[in-house]
Amino acid sequence: MYNPRSMKASGDIEEFILQVALGNRSAFRELYVRTSAKLFGVCLRVLKDRAEAEDALQEVFIKIWQRASSFAANDYSPMSWLIVIARNHAIDRIRARKPEAADIDEMADLSDDRPNPEASAVELSERRRIEACLEELDAARADAVRGAYLDGYSYQELAVRHDVPVNTMRTWLRRSLLKLKECLTR
Repeated sequence: MYNPRSMKASGDIEEFILQVALGNRSAFRELYVRTSAKLFGVCLRVLKDRAEAEDALQEVFIKIWQRASSFAANDYSPMSWLIVIARNHAIDRIRARKPEAADIDEMADLSDDRPNPEASAVELSERRRIEACLEELDAARADAVRGAYLDGYSYQELAVRHDVPVNTMRTWLRRSLLKLKECLTR
């Protein structure tokens, strides 16, 4: 007959698992008390979210209750067997998070790489408007705008290139953008 005090003294997790396989709820409670902290740590390490790890831990113990009878059939130590269940369950939860693949019939036809003629015309028109507005700027300032926003140069690089202080370059760019905005809204 099961005596929780004698098992508590021996600390035999394997015996708890075997008793759980027989449907012993007291052994299950004691198994939970002795192993839940470790198994929670496993779930938390995999899931990286405390609330989700707590939910996963409860599900892990349901699996332990359901699968305790299969414990003796494997080569794991008792704690390793419990850790494998917890780890695999946490990984399954991560896999379940991934969004489902979209239906291929609902996706746009990606095989046609040719630009849309209407979109190309609009893009060309916008590009011409921007170039026309850049022409209205001083040549050095237009070059600085192109360098900063099209070529990715830093303020420092542009300041060196135009032989002006960095703060002057910032002022040039800010004022030039305001002029461009004004020009493009006409």
